[in-house]
Amino acid sequence: MKSLAELQAIRDKARAQVGLRAESGASVRVQVGMATCGIAAGARPVLNAFVEEVAKRGLQDIMVTQTGCIGICQYEPVVEVIEGDKKTTYVKMTAEKAVRVVNDHLVNGNVVTEYTIGANTQ
Repeated sequence: MKSLAELQAIRDKARAQVGLRAESGASVRVQVGMATCGIAAGARPVLNAFVEEVAKRGLQDIMVTQTGCIGICQYEPVVEVIEGDKKTTYVKMTAEKAVRVVNDHLVNGNVVTEYTIGANTQ
């Protein structure tokens, strides 16, 4: 970065991307925790699996994003599925589990209970 103008251009680009996410119209958001703890635990293949499966099925109303630390590092990789005001937290995810979550939860509306945080803390 060599000038204030370059910094402002970067800021404007970032604001535009945030605006796109906010206005995407997606009714469901899938957030994959991609902080260092998540990445170290294998979150990158999980994120890729969600993106690929959603694209393969042509699911237009689902937005897959990455987020920072969700705060429960011992359960990484962590994925949150947000539908309106309802949030489902999936823990100890793998790419294979991600495919099942897309099929069962995102397509058919059935939460995969055995992958949720509630099932993994007892």
